[in-house]
Formats: sequence, structure tokens, C-alpha cells
Amino acid sequence: MCTWRSVSVLRACLTLLLLFLLRPCAGKKKLYIGALFPMSGGWPGGQACMPSAQMALDLVNNRSDILPDYELELIHYDSMCDPGEATKLLYDLLYTEPIKIVLMPGCSGVSTLVAEAARMWNLIVLSYGSSSPALSNRQRFPTFFRTHPSATLHNPTRVQLFQKWKWTRIATIQQTTEVFTSTLDDLEERTKEAGIEISVRQSFLTDPAVAVKNLKRQDARIIVGLFYETEARKVFCEVFKEKLYGKKYVWFLIGWYADNWFKIKDPAINCTVENMTEAVEGHVTTEIVMLNPETVRGISNMTSQEFISALMSRLGGKNPEETGGFQEAPLAYDAVWALALALNKTVAPLKARGRRLEDFNYNTHDITAEIYRAMNTSSFEGVSGQVVFDAQGSRMAMTLIEQLQGGSYKKIGYYDSSQKNLSWFGNDVWIGEYIQNSQPYLNNMTAVGCMMALAAVFPLGIDGHHVHTTQFPVVCQFRLWLLGLGFSLAYGSMFTKIWWVHTLFTKKEEKKEKKKQHLEPWKLYATVGVLLAIDFLSLMIWQIVDPLHITVEKFTKEAPKEDLDVLIQPLLEHCSSEKMNTWLGVVYGYKGLLLLLGIFLAYETKSVSTEKINDHRAVGMAIYNVAVLCLITAPVTMILSSQQDASFAFASLAIVFSAYITLVVLFVPKMRRLITRGEWQSEQQDTLKTGSSTNNNDEEKSRQLERENRELQKIIQEKEERVSALRNQLAERQALRNRRQPSTGQNQNHNAPPPSAQQDPKSLLPPPGYPNPTIDNHSRPPSFSNSSNLYPAESKINRNHCHNSQIPLLYK
Repeated sequence: MCTWRSVSVLRACLTLLLLFLLRPCAGKKKLYIGALFPMSGGWPGGQACMPSAQMALDLVNNRSDILPDYELELIHYDSMCDPGEATKLLYDLLYTEPIKIVLMPGCSGVSTLVAEAARMWNLIVLSYGSSSPALSNRQRFPTFFRTHPSATLHNPTRVQLFQKWKWTRIATIQQTTEVFTSTLDDLEERTKEAGIEISVRQSFLTDPAVAVKNLKRQDARIIVGLFYETEARKVFCEVFKEKLYGKKYVWFLIGWYADNWFKIKDPAINCTVENMTEAVEGHVTTEIVMLNPETVRGISNMTSQEFISALMSRLGGKNPEETGGFQEAPLAYDAVWALALALNKTVAPLKARGRRLEDFNYNTHDITAEIYRAMNTSSFEGVSGQVVFDAQGSRMAMTLIEQLQGGSYKKIGYYDSSQKNLSWFGNDVWIGEYIQNSQPYLNNMTAVGCMMALAAVFPLGIDGHHVHTTQFPVVCQFRLWLLGLGFSLAYGSMFTKIWWVHTLFTKKEEKKEKKKQHLEPWKLYATVGVLLAIDFLSLMIWQIVDPLHITVEKFTKEAPKEDLDVLIQPLLEHCSSEKMNTWLGVVYGYKGLLLLLGIFLAYETKSVSTEKINDHRAVGMAIYNVAVLCLITAPVTMILSSQQDASFAFASLAIVFSAYITLVVLFVPKMRRLITRGEWQSEQQDTLKTGSSTNNNDEEKSRQLERENRELQKIIQEKEERVSALRNQLAERQALRNRRQPSTGQNQNHNAPPPSAQQDPKSLLPPPGYPNPTIDNHSRPPSFSNSSNLYPAESKINRNHCHNSQIPLLYK
């Protein structure tokens, strides 16, 4: 007999059962994405890429027009950008429930491993941070896509820059990983086609010290560096030690490092931040355009700047310059959107065949092929720009060219390799430009002074026959002022350079370092101003106190041969004053002391090298020339004062030669370096800079090679000992493994799946009674038919029963 209480209990049970049965249909079905974000390692891109991907997932899941019946969930691990660590994590992703419909790895080494193994599980792989050119191989990676373009996209830009700057010989240094090796191979082909020679090619595994030394020994000037950020710090620490930077060198690096990568404290190097900042200044980077420069709203209804603001808010106040992967974050964001749109595009075709996305397992070829087809036809506007994949699954994009100027990166151009169009801003800056470091304003003063001295030659040849007697004193004053002020500007500017070089760089050792840091331009200009003021005041006083006037020197009367009744009185007009000899003594004494002092200073500083005034040796040669000519010309013209033709010829030629030799010595080397752009410093100056010429000596080179040879032999010996130890360990482990080998029957069947009696997640099985999936050849990716059907539909997978022999499949 049924009581009221029993009926109530039955009704409650039926209600709970109904709610339980209807519960899966009430919410969205989850689709799981297996992601590997490198939070540390060579490229810690996951620090910004993971929050960016999660932000995109949140927006996708809140959209009613994209996958309305599904919810995407991210299951992620830290790969540390290490293929070995990624192997274990990939094992966890594949052999633990739930089933992942897509894999999203990060850096290239991990992506290579994941993409090569994914074909065995019928999985699409979508990477957000892989640039290895090797990943463009559709036969090897048939299901791989990436929103990060291939690293080979940098090479057309580099070649374009080499041609723009007329460089025909370059050098390279690379970290020995697949991504950089394949990139360098592609660069070598492109440079060969462009007629550019790679004269030096160095590589390293972990320690770049020997490679950097070889670059310097082989006189590398234009250097392309291919390595991860952590190795970049090691490289430029060695670059600083070897002085392989500055105006003679141009470095090309990858642009996806953090903006302050050279300021990050690294225990692996022993260089200070100041050392690193000095070494990296002026290098050029090429980087794929990862953030849309235009203000447009894409598929996520968000502009690029709004995305950056939202990402910085999600990062919780972290400094973008110190957050790995901040530049690639838009690519991770757009990767999630590309995946969501592709999955959304597959819903209708699958429904027409009676299939659903939740039916996916690692044996459903047709669902994978449909996702592949949708990914392959992706085209939408993202925060990183237009997202389109080429035939190899790689993103197509423009290249940004930047230069480190004053410790921060400045955009100097864009290059569109598809259109071969270079957009150049013209704001590139070169370190230690030779002209700039020679104090160009002083050089301009020297040139003006030479022109004034040359102009004085014309009034020197004018006499009373050409001008009226009343105007001749003006000509006299004109001669005096042109020569006086011209000498002060021309010689005074050169004397100022030599004076300050001697003052700052020939002090005692304890004062030298302090003095080297201070050479303000105003001090140079003030010195020239003092010399010019002294001449100006002395000439002004002379003109006021004892002005120049015409004096006539009479010679003995001469009787012409043809007429004895006529006598000729030779007259010679001079510019003179009452105390002419006194004034000349003061001027010649003052100028003579300056000339002698200039010779002494030029001799004292002949072996000094400084970047502050880098043409002081040429200035010294000009001072020798001016001093010698002036010291000879002054007394000779006084002796020949009564012989007007000889006096004029001697004085004018001395002025012309001294002025032109000075201009040639100072300005011709600068013109030559401008024409042959890139060679900012001659080999002769390089030799003088070291203080000796032994660097060009064969004996010194031989000793250097012997030292490097001993270092290399020591390194080789250490590596051989390490290899021998590893071989011994491997042999011991192999022997231990042989002793633990299972029975013969198990060995013969080691590739078979575990017995069906073992328990395993039901989510890995196809729905009960569901027929074997049909294969759509049209939608199948290239070479996808070669994928193995490792696990039949009726088999069960258990992580605890996976034999070790299945692990090598991950490396195929």
C-alpha cells in the first residue's frame, strides 16, 4: 500500500532524475584547447601571451554569434621553451582527459615537436609564437598553422637594407637551433642572389665567447645575429669585452625581444647594465608587424590600442618592457579568434553529415579535415592586422624596421616584401658619425677663416694705380682685418681642438678618467671666442691709436736708355703707421707664440685617441703646415718689403697654399667617408686608436691564433669528457632496462593498445553505436592520409598503461 510519504519521495526522486538527465542539455558543451605557454626559458613569451589568449577566450565565450552552443576552455602548462620539458607535457595533454580538440604551442622548438607528433592524433596545431622556417614544411607538419609569420620574412627586409646602404660583405652569428639555422640558410640564398657575400659565419650552442672573438679576428663589420633573448645578453656582454661595437660596426638583431632586454639583470653574464647599454646602442632590428598600426575595429570589436590597454590592465600593472611576449600578445589573441571562427565555420558542414564538434576524438579524420579546411580559409581583421594564412599555414604580414637610439627603439621604416615596397622615415642615426665627432662647428669656422685669408690676397695686390689715394687707407685696413680675423678663425679653431685634446687626455692617470667625461662644446667655442676677441681688440686699438696710412718710399732716380733728358723717380706705396714696427712686433710675437705652442701640442697629442675630437691628428698636420709657412713667410716678406713683386708673390702663395692644404687635410677624408658610407673610420686611425701598429702585425696575429687554438682545444677536451661520461651513463641505463625487460609475449605485442578490461575515461571513446568515421578526401590536409590510426575506436587509453615504446612516436 502506497502512503503519502512514499509518493512524495518517489516524486522527488523522479524530479531529480529528470533534472540530472536534462542537465547536460541546459548549458554549453565544452571544447578543450591544450596550450603550452613558455613562462620562462629562452623566450618567456607566455607571460603576456597567456593572459592575452585568456582574454580572447572570455570574449569568444560571451559572443552569441560564435559557437553559441559551445564554450572554449584552455588547459595550459609551462613549457619553459624547452622541447624536453614539452615532451612530458604533451604526454600529459594527450593521455589525460578531457580530449583536446586543438593544440597551441609557443616557441619554435616546442612547436616543431608538437606539430610533428600531432598528425598521429589527428590534431590541428595553431601556434602564436613560432617563427622557424622549418615549420613551413607541409609534408612534415601537415596540420600546422601559425599567426606568427616565418622568420624568413625578415630576410627580404635585411637584404633590402644591405642594398640601400650599399653593403656587399656581411657576417653572421647564430645560436645552433633549428629556427636560426634554417633562417640563416634562407638568408644565404637571398644574399647570394643579390650579390652580397657572407664572409664570416659563426655559431655557438651556449657560450658565444669564442664565436665573438672570431668575428673580431676576421674583421666582421656588418653582423646579423640570430639567437634568443637570454643568449643575446651573453653575446653582447662578449661584444662589449671585445669592443665589437661602435661606429665601425652595425648589428642586425631580431625585434621580438623585450624592449629593455639588455637592462635585465642576468646571473649568466658579468657585465653591468651600463656596459650592455653601451654595446647595444645603434643596432637595427627587423620585426613582423604584430600590432595593427591603423585604428580599425576588427572581429573582436576592439582596436589595437584598446587591446593594449585591456592587456595591461589584465597584467596587473606589470611593466610591458619586462614582460616576456608582450609584443607577441596580439598574435596569441588573434590565434584564439582564428580558432574560434574556424570551429564556428565547421558546425554547419558537420551537422549536415550528422556529426558534431563534441564527437571529436583522436581518430575522427573527417572532423579534423573540416577544421583544417576552415583554418586554411581564415581571413579576418585582428588586432595584429589582417589574419590570412599562406599555403604552408604561415601568417603573411609586413616587416617593421627599428633602431635603438639613446636606449629606446625608434621606428625607422616598414617593408612589404610581397610588394617590394620600402617605406623609409629617414630618422636613422649612426653612432659616432665621423663628422659629428670632429666638432663640425669648429670645422666650419676653419673653413670661413680660410676663405677670409684667401680673400685678403686681392687687396694685397691693389696699389694707388687701381684706387684713389684718398681711398687707399681703406684698402690697408681691409688687408689687416681680413688677415687678422681669418687667421684667428682658421688657426684659432684648430688650435682650440689641439689645446683641449692635450688638456683632457695627457693628464696623469688618476685624473685622466675624470677628465675624459667632460668636454662640453661651449668650452671649445669659448676658447675660439677668446682668441678672436684678442685679435679684434688689438686691431681695434691699433686702428684707433695709430691708424694705417699711405707712406711712399722713394728710390734712386733712373734715366731711361732712350731719352737722356728724362729721369724716372720710382715710388713704392706702403701701408704703414707711426709705430708700425712696434705693432708688427706685438702681432708677430703673439701669433708666433701661438704657432709654436700649436706645434708643441700637436706633437704631444700625436698618439692620443679620443672620440670627442676624432680628427685631431688631421688638425695637427694642418697646424704643422700653417706654422711652417707662416714662420717662413713673415720674416721673408719683411726682408723683401722693397721688392713689391717678390713680396706679393711670396705672401699670396703662402696664404693660398696654407689655406688649401688645411681644407684638403680636414675635409677630404670626411667627404670620402660620406661617399663610402659605412666605413666611418679608416684602418690607419684604427691602428693609431690602439696606440700601436702591432694589431696589423703578422706576428701578433699568429700569437692571437695560438691563444685561441689553445682555448678551443681546452673546450673540445671538456666536451669530449662530458660526451664520454654521458655515453657511460647511457650504457648503464640500457643495461638496467634490459634486465627489467618484460616477458617475450609482451615484447612482441608492445605496440598494441592496453587490454580493454582496463578502466579509462569514456570521453576518449566515440559515442556508443556510432559508426566508423568516413574520410572526406577533399577536405583532408596534404599528407594527412599518412596519419596512423593508432587507437581503434573500441580501444581504451590509460596513461598508467602506456608503454615506453610509444614515446618515440612523438619525435617522428
